[in-house]
Amino acid sequence: MGLKQEIESLRKEATELIQNTDSIEKLSRVRIDFLGKKGRLKSILRTLGRLSPEERKEIGQLANRVKEEIEALLQEREQFFRDKALQEELRKDRIDITLPPSWIEVGSAHPVVSTLVEISQLFISMGFSVAEGPEVEKEKYNYDMLNIPEDHPARDMQDTFFLNNGMVLRTHTSPVQIRTMLKQKPPIAVIAPGRVYRKDADPTHSPMFHQIEGLLVDENVTFEESAKSVLKVFP
Repeated sequence: MGLKQEIESLRKEATELIQNTDSIEKLSRVRIDFLGKKGRLKSILRTLGRLSPEERKEIGQLANRVKEEIEALLQEREQFFRDKALQEELRKDRIDITLPPSWIEVGSAHPVVSTLVEISQLFISMGFSVAEGPEVEKEKYNYDMLNIPEDHPARDMQDTFFLNNGMVLRTHTSPVQIRTMLKQKPPIAVIAPGRVYRKDADPTHSPMFHQIEGLLVDENVTFEESAKSVLKVFP
């Protein structure tokens, strides 16, 4: 086999080895075997002295091209292994930000919430239940069914947050009383805690605050007796 065929065979063998190498350590051994100081390509180049000047030039140019090709393939394969190792490292160190933390700080209830809970529990101990209703309410429940006519000052634009289609932000929790009486027959004993909204613009008032009101409907119940009973228990 001539030197030209030997170099071409060496290029083919090196290319196959590089493409099939499965680790960067093995790739280093391929580099040493083919391109090292005692490598196979160097061994071929040491025989150039036996050739004529024309042949030496041709074989030398071919050897340099093969060396550059092998070097490029080695660098490309090395970069592949580096990228693969980086991706594996990133995969192992990946943090799932949707997971809950290993520690959870325990907060405290807002003073308003604590007050609502305390008052609700007090009424529950007296036999009341807690009723709820929507904060975005129909004018029908917020005003009409509470006998608040359309010309009543409470329905003025400056006092109420009016929405579309006859809806308002409730100005009190009284609509809860209406809804409770429509779906429940007496006896009724409920309280209606919740957020309410008023269109107050002065600095001393909030446009959103909390309110609690109660409803007691039963036989042989008078305002005087029921109010006195609640006031005796309620601090």
